[in-house]
Amino acid sequence: MNTLLSDSAHPKTGAKELSGDTIAIRGGRPLTGRVEVKGAKNLATKAMVAALLGETTSILRDVPDISDVQVVRSLLEVHGVSVVDGEEDGVLHLDPSGAVSAHMEEIDAHAGASRIPILFCGPLLHLLGQAFIPDLGGCRIGDRPIDFHLDALRSFGAVVEKLPSGIRLSAPEGLHGADIELPYPSVGATEQVLLTAVRARGTTELRNAAIEPEIMDLIAVLQKMGAIISYEPNRVILIEGVPNLRGYDHRCIFDRNEAASWACAALATDGDIFVGGAKQQEMLTFLNVFRKVGGWFEVHEDGIQFRRGGPLKPVVVETDVHPGFMTDWQQPLIVALTQAQGESIVHETVYENRFGFTQALVQMGADIVVHHNGLEGGARRVPRRELEQAAVITGPSPLHGADIVVPDLRGGYSHVIAALAADGESVVRNVGIIRRGYEKLFAKLDALGADFDVIE
Repeated sequence: MNTLLSDSAHPKTGAKELSGDTIAIRGGRPLTGRVEVKGAKNLATKAMVAALLGETTSILRDVPDISDVQVVRSLLEVHGVSVVDGEEDGVLHLDPSGAVSAHMEEIDAHAGASRIPILFCGPLLHLLGQAFIPDLGGCRIGDRPIDFHLDALRSFGAVVEKLPSGIRLSAPEGLHGADIELPYPSVGATEQVLLTAVRARGTTELRNAAIEPEIMDLIAVLQKMGAIISYEPNRVILIEGVPNLRGYDHRCIFDRNEAASWACAALATDGDIFVGGAKQQEMLTFLNVFRKVGGWFEVHEDGIQFRRGGPLKPVVVETDVHPGFMTDWQQPLIVALTQAQGESIVHETVYENRFGFTQALVQMGADIVVHHNGLEGGARRVPRRELEQAAVITGPSPLHGADIVVPDLRGGYSHVIAALAADGESVVRNVGIIRRGYEKLFAKLDALGADFDVIE
């Protein structure tokens, strides 16, 4: 991949930040110090798409410098949207006044590494009357079908045509309000409905919606633009369509996924990490598990400090949609659980293939057994799903260096942390995937005292 994401020189290599795709890590050293987290990847990219709906320029603040943001920026520019950096770091000005249709080849060329193009559909149908979705990429962590999206768009009146190169959508009669119930509270499908319903004729009722903090922040963005959206009890969202929307000025919610990742890094390496910008309320569920594992944290006005509070203890965790324990949190947590005294169990109920990253941990000496059909019995809070899997982690297990290939975003970060916790040297390849969600990773590892080199 080797995509440059920053103009700052890396202190170890003299190369530009995050220019390397392979790193050599010498582990066994606690990570200590402070890192800052910016806006959430899962909000910033969606708010950028929302700018297409406005008739004036939008301003988005605290935007992370990550490859997913670069992909969305490129897609917007391909469609004629002007995206200009602000004077302050992390500020984007998005002017949709020149929006036009884009050629399939251009969309495909800019979107190959991301699933974000599907969220362009609603805004583009309102703006241009048509949209095109290329074959979707993203992390290989499960099926992640787009049926929820397409069914929702059909409910609004969109015509869906499947082509060898992707999917073309049109709205010859315009889009109208719809009555939609999701079979599962999918974050992506909820975002699709919100971005489509706000300018559809009439009222839309969405049942079984996702209610993640990033969804609530997207609703706040859309309300600033002039949308009428209300959140009702029992995962119901009502949207009254309006004919026009204006631009917004919004500061992204912080990235709770990155904050939790650094917290798990403190556990795994027996370090002490202050995560600037992290907030307690959006991390309540994670903080409870962190404390049960044996972690210690202290909430400050400007962030949260994380470290071990004693020997790590085994836990049983079930991933779930918000307000449950996020699936993105379990991968870095599992690295820490390899050092807990006893048997931990992680039930993955959201994606059916998110334990693939544990193979590298086993190679490094971890005792992890994956049950591909899940585990029966035991007290459960989250209803069992047909696709779920379970990982049994027995520790503590001394980790040693290995040659690792990064499989996906969160799993890749977890591999880096495992290498930092292990004795000896590890070589971690395909690091470029991690840039999708972690800004200035090398600089942050430097700040925390990690011992590594970029292999050009």
